[in-house]
Amino acid sequence: MATPGCSGKNKGVLNLYTWEGMFPQEILDSFQAETGYTINYSNFDFDETMLSKLEAAQGGDYDLIIADDYIIETAIGEGLVRKLDKSKLSNLGNINPVYLKPFYDPTDEYSVPYGAGIQTILYDPAAVSVEIKGYADLWDPSFKDNVGVIANYRVINGMALKVLGYSYNTDDLDAIQSAGDKLVELAPNIRLIKDDNLHEDLLSGEVGAIVAYTSQVTTAMLENPELKPVFPEEGIGFGIMGAFIPSKAPTPDAAYAFLDFLMDPQRGAQCFEYLGYYSTFSASDPFIAEEFKSFLTLPSGIGSNMEMIQNISSEANDKHEQIWTQFRSAAGQQ
Repeated sequence: MATPGCSGKNKGVLNLYTWEGMFPQEILDSFQAETGYTINYSNFDFDETMLSKLEAAQGGDYDLIIADDYIIETAIGEGLVRKLDKSKLSNLGNINPVYLKPFYDPTDEYSVPYGAGIQTILYDPAAVSVEIKGYADLWDPSFKDNVGVIANYRVINGMALKVLGYSYNTDDLDAIQSAGDKLVELAPNIRLIKDDNLHEDLLSGEVGAIVAYTSQVTTAMLENPELKPVFPEEGIGFGIMGAFIPSKAPTPDAAYAFLDFLMDPQRGAQCFEYLGYYSTFSASDPFIAEEFKSFLTLPSGIGSNMEMIQNISSEANDKHEQIWTQFRSAAGQQ
């Protein structure tokens, strides 16, 4: 998607590459009007698609990319990401310290966090007979054929790992198999395994509880405030979307300008309300509207109970894929 730049003071093109719908249109328009850069906004479907194109371009073609944490680690490792010139980012101090020094960028040299997601349980108290406090409650027989989960195998397999007391990121194949066995026990309770619009199935009454993405929880809660979100007591898995400048970006100054523009407190709040993901800029939190605030800002003390889902060994990942296939089959979701 390309949007027209402002006439008379065009400074060049910002080649922006990320998922569709990551910014309110008014943010894109105002950036162009205020800076004179024209935005060339192109989209990818999966992180792996992005990485393949970035590899083919040898770190060129794009000025700014926003992608998921684990793929950024790979891109950095392949030398496809340039170190940030922090003198060009006056708003860096607006980042929430919770999201600094992540596993994929432990020295904060390469990336800026732009939104975070937490695996959240959301349920309708009127449609279930159990108060849900953690993942383990979803195994209760009363939930037979009444639960929907997203189709992210590391998240859902990880849910079983947490119930058994393991890390999301264990490489222990026996532990991962134990999680697979545990998931088969959950299968009778599963009605849906899907990524797209899972929250709509909760709102319609198709299921009474879901394990969902942050943006889905936000959307559902805004439509039905009687729904109850749960931060699982076993521990919370979370992920960060990060922005980075490729190693051979054609117009890196445009990338710096856009990043700093986004990190303005009020603009950041506008973006996170639109995205429905957690605010990664603490300076934006006070500007988030009250109806969004409880969904888009971390509750006090929750940070100590979160664990990022990271890259694991190929053997461990193969085991995850194996148990995920078995779980889907047991749940009748091919």
